[in-house]
Amino acid sequence: MAFSLVLHRVADYDAWRTVYDSVAEAEKDAGVTDQSVHRMADDPDNVLVIHHFNTVAAAKAFFDNPDLKDAMQRAGVQGEPRIEFFE
Repeated sequence: MAFSLVLHRVADYDAWRTVYDSVAEAEKDAGVTDQSVHRMADDPDNVLVIHHFNTVAAAKAFFDNPDLKDAMQRAGVQGEPRIEFFE
């Protein structure tokens, strides 16, 4: 099993969450087997997302998809997200 950690700031959590939820089917199609969303206790627009995959290769392919980058932009992600991969 592999997973990714994505840490990023968003302009507005509720607006971000609407876009995030709208791509749930695309996540499944890309190999996401489980996911969770967390907000920093003292900064609710600082978001941590954990995605589970069968392989690191699947995780990296997911994040290379230009549709994901477009969704992140539409969702109001500010700056470059920090993305880490783990096995």
